[in-house]
Amino acid sequence: MEVKLEKRYPIDATPAQCWAVLRDVRAVAGCMPGASITEQVDATHYKGAVKLKVGPANAAFAGDIEVLALDEAAQRVQLLGKGADKGGSTASMDLTATVEPGDTLGQCVLVGVAAVIVNGKFAQFGGRMMVQVSDMILGQFADNFRIAAAAVPVAAPVVTAAAAGDGAPAAAAPTVDTRTAPVTAAPKATTELNALAIFWALVKSWFAGLFGKRA
Repeated sequence: MEVKLEKRYPIDATPAQCWAVLRDVRAVAGCMPGASITEQVDATHYKGAVKLKVGPANAAFAGDIEVLALDEAAQRVQLLGKGADKGGSTASMDLTATVEPGDTLGQCVLVGVAAVIVNGKFAQFGGRMMVQVSDMILGQFADNFRIAAAAVPVAAPVVTAAAAGDGAPAAAAPTVDTRTAPVTAAPKATTELNALAIFWALVKSWFAGLFGKRA
């Protein structure tokens, strides 16, 4: 079963701050509740895991993440993630995320387009439920991303001037260093998936579908 998603999240941070997080696969994984990078294979390949707990039940996906494209000029990254759990379910996501300028100075918009393919027991939930669950998970991710982006130091302009001396100009044309400090620690508002909210959404969708069929 395949689900396609397109989301736009306003972020109260500069495009440079957001891009510093988005271009760092480890920082992006740190914003995803329940997800972690377990190993970096090379410059574009990683191994990771996602854990979910609903009451006494636990689910764990292990898989691979590949950076398909990283466009510094356009501030766009494309990631491909694939995973499987012990029960035989598999999932993959082809995600393209872009940082766009916001309407207000110091703000931007995180734009994501993804194709999610799920096979196995999770596919029985149907497309409608998968979209609702995905919306909740991505909403949690966006909240964490906002915190991580806001925590990135804003590079102060570095102005260089000609050495003072007889006959020397008072000051040279300023040179601005716009580089942004790398992401060292991305604080997270939520460290685990909101399993209760996801479970409740599934229950409501199931009842809605049940009574809809009876009608």
